[in-house]
Amino acid sequence: RCRYDGNHSLSLPTLKMLRDLTAIPVCPEVLGGLPVPRSRAEIIGGSGEDVWTGKARVISEEGYDLTEEFCLGANWALKIAAGARIAVLKSASPSCGFGIIFNGAFQRQTIGGNGVFAALLSQRQLTIISQEGYNNDLRQVK
Repeated sequence: RCRYDGNHSLSLPTLKMLRDLTAIPVCPEVLGGLPVPRSRAEIIGGSGEDVWTGKARVISEEGYDLTEEFCLGANWALKIAAGARIAVLKSASPSCGFGIIFNGAFQRQTIGGNGVFAALLSQRQLTIISQEGYNNDLRQVK
């Protein structure tokens, strides 16, 4: 239960897919020091890649800049998951969104792009799978 609203995004098909593998669950936002529950946050001015280059910021719905917490949490999550070959991430999240994130207007509209943690993992050339979009058993991913 680490979603911003205190709920979870548990996926039974994903759990089933991971049953014979070693999984390391992480929440970069919590690792960055953010509480549960918390306000929604979105990337303003670009994507996770843009956050890492300083061109975009992660902002809460109330206007607080959470960029430092998101980057800190992404770095901690990367350290915890050192040696992992595959990451299964949650779409649209400002941290874990892979291929799709919210557009920064807090209107539940999405755009193409990666969240802060997904962008960091992508830089490391880790295989990333969206929890919502996988079609194959993870054991087949090399």
